[in-house]
Amino acid sequence: DVPKATEPRGDSDGPRRGSLCDRHCAAINNVQGDLSDLGCHLHRPRVPPAMSPPSYCQQHSEEVCESCVVKTTLTAENVVEANKLSNNYKFGFKKWKSHVTERPWEDRSEIVKELYSDLNVVRGSGGSTVTCGNVLYLLLFGWWLSFIYVLMAAMMFITIVGAPYGRLCWDLAGYFLWPFGKVIQKVEVPKSHRALGACEAGAEASGAGESSALLGGPVPRRWRPWCWADGRHWQRAGAVVWLCLGYPMLVLAHGLVCVTAWLLVVLIPVAKLNARTATRVLLLPPEQVVVRRLRMTEVPLEGEVILCCYRAVNPYYYKYAVDGINVFAVNLLPLVLVTLVLGYVDSHNRLTSSPVKFTLALLSIMPLSYYIGMAIASISAQSNFAVGAVVNATFGSITELTFYITALIKGSREGNRCYAEIVKSALTGTLVGCVLFVPGLCMVIGGIRHQEQRFNSRSAGVSSALLFLSVGGVFAPTLFSKVYGKLVCGECHNVTQNPLGHYLCHNCHFDLMENNGTLYYSHVQPLVYTVSLLLPAAYLIGLFFTLKTHTHIYDIHISGCHMPGHHHSAVVHWSRWRALVILLLSTLCMSACADLATEHISPILTNSTISQYFIGVTVLAMVPELPEIVNGIQFALQNNLSLSIEIGNCIAVQVCMLQIPILVLFTIFYPTNFTLVFSDLHVYASMFSVVLMNYIFMDGKCDYFQGTVLVMVYFILLAVYFFAPSPSGC
Repeated sequence: DVPKATEPRGDSDGPRRGSLCDRHCAAINNVQGDLSDLGCHLHRPRVPPAMSPPSYCQQHSEEVCESCVVKTTLTAENVVEANKLSNNYKFGFKKWKSHVTERPWEDRSEIVKELYSDLNVVRGSGGSTVTCGNVLYLLLFGWWLSFIYVLMAAMMFITIVGAPYGRLCWDLAGYFLWPFGKVIQKVEVPKSHRALGACEAGAEASGAGESSALLGGPVPRRWRPWCWADGRHWQRAGAVVWLCLGYPMLVLAHGLVCVTAWLLVVLIPVAKLNARTATRVLLLPPEQVVVRRLRMTEVPLEGEVILCCYRAVNPYYYKYAVDGINVFAVNLLPLVLVTLVLGYVDSHNRLTSSPVKFTLALLSIMPLSYYIGMAIASISAQSNFAVGAVVNATFGSITELTFYITALIKGSREGNRCYAEIVKSALTGTLVGCVLFVPGLCMVIGGIRHQEQRFNSRSAGVSSALLFLSVGGVFAPTLFSKVYGKLVCGECHNVTQNPLGHYLCHNCHFDLMENNGTLYYSHVQPLVYTVSLLLPAAYLIGLFFTLKTHTHIYDIHISGCHMPGHHHSAVVHWSRWRALVILLLSTLCMSACADLATEHISPILTNSTISQYFIGVTVLAMVPELPEIVNGIQFALQNNLSLSIEIGNCIAVQVCMLQIPILVLFTIFYPTNFTLVFSDLHVYASMFSVVLMNYIFMDGKCDYFQGTVLVMVYFILLAVYFFAPSPSGC
C-alpha cells in the first residue's frame, strides 16, 4: 500500500508549487492514457509519510515531474489482479492479458453479458430474424435436424402409446427448422389432469382450462390415447418407448450439432440451443412443452421460458471463456489427446502419415503454451515476488527448450547434423520474429484504432541494450571462427579453364576441426563456455537493475476501484495448487508433443523442396509463440503498446541469455552436434533486426507505418530464407 500524502499546511508557497506539479503530472498522465476501463483513476505519488507534498515537490519538483512521464496508473478489481498487472510490467515476467480472477458482472459490457446469458430471455421488441447467420444455420443444421424430428414423430405415432411424444416431435420439427423468434415454454398441468381415474375429466379440463398467462392464448391440446390408473407420466408405456427409441437418436443428432457449432465458435448459440434441448426439453412430459411464435409486441409476464433464440451467429464469441480459459484453447485441447494417441499408438504410420503427425504435434503446442502461460500468471499473481520469479525463470522458456532438447537428442542418436541446424534456425527465427514481426504486427493493428501510440522508451531502452549485448555475445564464437577458421569447400570448378583463373565453389564452410580440432577445443569451445556464463550473469544484472535499484523505470501504480456494488474479494479461476498441477501436466504433454514433432520431422526435411532454413525460422520458431502474439495484439488494441513491445523483447532476450546457455550446458552432459557457430545468414539477419528495432523505438512513439516497415522487413528476410539453399549436413 502506498502511504497517503498528508494535507499541505504552513508554507503558502508550498501549496502553489505542489498543485502546479500535481497539475503537470496529471496532464502528462492524461496524455499517456489510462489503461483501465473501470472508470476509476487514482494517482498516488510515492511520498514519504513524514514529508508533505508541497515541500517534497518544492525540493524535488524536477525529479517528480520528470518521473511522471513514465508513470502508469492502473485499476484492479482485487489484490490478485493487481499483482498480475504489476507482474506484467516486471522485466523477465510473462505478460498475460486475460484475467486470472472472475470479473465482477456489473463491470462487463453488454456484449460480453450477452455471451454468457442463457437462451431464455424474451425481448420486448426486435428486428427481423432473417439474417445471414440464421440462413447459415438453416443450411448447415436446420433442414436435416427438422427432417429427423419428422421421422421420429412418425415413429412415435406408429407406436400408439408414444403419440404424445409424436406430437411433441412434430412441433419441435417446425421449431428447429427455424427457431428464431420462437419460444419453448414449460407450462404447469393442473392437478386434475393427473388425478387417479380422472382421464375424462382431465380431457374436458384440458380444453377449457389449459392456458398460459405467459404468452396468452390456449395451449395446444395433447392427444392422450389412454390413461393409466396411477396417472404418473414416467410410468406410462409411452415414456418407455420414448426413452428407448426416440430420445437416444435425437440426443445423438443434437450432440453432433452441438459439437460442430461449438468448434466453429461463432455458432456457440446454436450449441447452447441444442445442449439445452437434449438435457431439458426432451426430458419433460410432452404435455408441459409448448412451442409458440412470438409477436414483436408480445412480452411474457410469467411462467418459465426454456428456450428463446433470436440469432445463430455472434462474432464476439472469440471473447468467450470457460473457467477463465479462452474458447479456442478449450477447443484445441482434444487435439492434444488425438495427437498423443495417434503418435504413440500408431507408431508404424498405418493410420496417418508422418507429415500429418508432425502438423498435429505443432498445433498441439499452441494450446499447451496457452495453459502454461495461464498457470504461470496465476501462480505469480497469488504468490510473493520470489516464488513468481522462480516460476517464470523455470517455466518461462519451457516450450521452446523442450522442442530444442528433444531435437538435439534425436540428431545425436541418428548422427544427423541437420537437427542441430534446425535448432539454430529456430533460435534465429524466434529472435528475428520477436524483434520484428511481433512488435510490428502490434503496431499495425493498434495503429488502426489509435492514430499514434506512445510507449515507455526507457524500459524499451533497457531491453534494447540487453539485446545488443546478447546478440554480440551469442555470435562472438561465430565471428571468431570466421576470423581464425580455415575455409573448406566441398566442390570447386575452374570457370576460365586456366589453372590460375577463377574457381566457383559450393558448400563452403569454416573448418574448426583442423589438426584434430585444435582451434575448436583450444579456442572456440572455451569462448563458448565463457559467453554462456556471461550472458545469464548479464540477465541477472538486468533483473536486479529493473526490479530493485531502478524500479522507477517501470513506475506502475495500482489503485483499487471503490464504486457502489463492487466486491473486491478475489475469486480466482485457478488456485495455486490447481495451476501447479496444470503447469506440470501441460509441460509433460508438451514434452510428448515435442518428441512426436522431432520424430516425424525427418521425412519433411528430406523430401521437402523448401529450405530447411525456412522451416526452422517460420514453423518451428513462431508456432509456440502464437499465444504471446495474441497477448501483444490485445495490449496494442488497448493502447498499451509498452507491453506489446516488451513481450517481443523479453522473449528475444530470453532466447539469447537463457535458452542458448542452457543448450550449451546440456551439450556438456549430453554430447550433441550443437555448436554455437551460426551461418552468415543467421548473423546478418539477427544483427540487422536488432539495429532496425532500436532505430524505430528511439523516440518512444510509433504508428502503423513504422509497424508496416518492421513487418515488411520480416517478410523480406523470410523470402531470403525461403530461397536459400539448405544448410550443410541436411
